[in-house]
Amino acid sequence: MEEKNVTWQNYFIIKGITDSAQLQAPVFLLILVIYFIILAGNSAIVLLICIDPQLHTPMYHFLSHLSLMDVCYSTVTMHKTLEMYISGDKQVSFSACIAQMYFYVGLLCCEFLLLTAMSYDRYVAICIPLRYVMIMNKKVCTLMAGISWILGLLEALPAIYIIYDIYCFKSNIVNHFFCDLLVIMKLFCHNASSMEHLIYVDSVFVGFLPLAFTILSYVYIIRTIVKIHSDTGRWKAFYTCSSHITVVLLLYVTLFCLYMRPTSTFTLDSDKLISLFYTALTPMLNPLIYSLKNKEVKMAFWRLV
Repeated sequence: MEEKNVTWQNYFIIKGITDSAQLQAPVFLLILVIYFIILAGNSAIVLLICIDPQLHTPMYHFLSHLSLMDVCYSTVTMHKTLEMYISGDKQVSFSACIAQMYFYVGLLCCEFLLLTAMSYDRYVAICIPLRYVMIMNKKVCTLMAGISWILGLLEALPAIYIIYDIYCFKSNIVNHFFCDLLVIMKLFCHNASSMEHLIYVDSVFVGFLPLAFTILSYVYIIRTIVKIHSDTGRWKAFYTCSSHITVVLLLYVTLFCLYMRPTSTFTLDSDKLISLFYTALTPMLNPLIYSLKNKEVKMAFWRLV
């Protein structure tokens, strides 16, 4: 690479959520509370599913993996934020920044694929109920969850590998609260269009294709629900899908609004709020969505108590 940044020190400075001294303590307490709720809520879901035999079904098998992913990717982004507020040290090494970026992107890809697997589970349960036990057996569920983890983590490698080989940055000041892929791209010395193209191609495989499959599953689900004669039967069938639909909409809408646009349109100060929404609030809301709207989870909780 011909153009080099002579001031590059092989580390980044993370600015954080706000520069205001008066807001440092309230922001720290807010993030700490949110992170505790994420850990408590998702860990409770995983614990309930593991110890309650009545929750040993494909839907809850996938839900336990979803909760685990939420814990992992919120930890990847929020632990450094909390550490910075405690220690006051906003410096992060280049390798640590790349590692954070990789696990964050990889875990998001895993979640896209897992939500697609959950939509297929709902399709089989509603559209082919007589063959549900045979199709969605334990081996198939384990395989689908494992593929979601493996493909998601592999999908994040190309973009991260390219960034890891770049040592030309206009600045080492990251105007964000973690090493976000698109924020780091803003610091490139050269044009980031080739990297944008790679992101768009990756988005097709881990974003649009899973979303298309999810939409197709729900097209068949809705067609089946409409054919149900009783109002009670239709409502029950729709109710079993409502939690999954809510989570899918929550994740896809926020991420597509933030990522599926050129880097030239980014306004980092406002985008930090959107990033905080899906890194903190989304994994915090998922356990509530699945527990408050699910009688079986609530009954399992009271049995445990």
